[in-house]
Amino acid sequence: MKPAYRSFFGLTREPFCSEITVQEILQTPDVLAVSDRFDYALRLGAMALVTGEVGSGKSTALRFAMSRLHPSEYRPLWITATSGSILELYRQLCSQLEVDTSSSSRAVLTRIIRQQIMEITAARKQKVALIIDEASLLRLEVFIELHTITQFEADSKPLLPIILAGQNNLVDLLLYRTSIPLSSRIIAKSHLQGVSRHDMELYLTHHLTIAGVTQQLFCESAITAIHQGSGGLFRRANHLARGALIAAASEKVNQASPEHVRIASTELI
Repeated sequence: MKPAYRSFFGLTREPFCSEITVQEILQTPDVLAVSDRFDYALRLGAMALVTGEVGSGKSTALRFAMSRLHPSEYRPLWITATSGSILELYRQLCSQLEVDTSSSSRAVLTRIIRQQIMEITAARKQKVALIIDEASLLRLEVFIELHTITQFEADSKPLLPIILAGQNNLVDLLLYRTSIPLSSRIIAKSHLQGVSRHDMELYLTHHLTIAGVTQQLFCESAITAIHQGSGGLFRRANHLARGALIAAASEKVNQASPEHVRIASTELI
């Protein structure tokens, strides 16, 4: 059954949700900047860094960047990092490479990963790209050792470019002396911040359109309230916007007000 607020506003789908197609991603300047740096690092077989607060759109920007890679030319490997050991990361990487192994040896796993990457690049004529999301969760020991799998033929062949994405403390982790062998490979970085009030209005309008509504369901002051209450961060703005529409529909009013945004904010932490 369709939720009452969706029926009230004529929404054809759940608005302000993360389940959108790549084609529906709003191509903001930040999204395009991430994509450009992503492409640059991949072309040179190097590393790029994407940082930002929780909910600033890092994963979405990476999804957009990946969508521009031709599937016959590139083999992207996407890993969501954890606070586990380097062995756990290697096993995730083996899984992405579709290799079934129970080995707990770093040497064995490193050899398997290298062989698979060389197979992809030499035999299948594809380029590999490793994307590590939530990289700010990685242990320092992972940063110390991760660079070793990027070295092919005495480090003369850049076969494994890496894109690291995470919260702002990711930069601090990469500044440790032990992380320098890895961080020295970074040639481009993007930092996503909260968007302006103008861009927040564009974002809200875009997502209403995706959900099948062309009229603006937020008054000007409600948009300002969403922008201020979210700090310009998309994930929190999504929650505030959806909650405000639910509050407005319960009162049978056609536009959400700042009071409706305030009500929505009481449900969030």
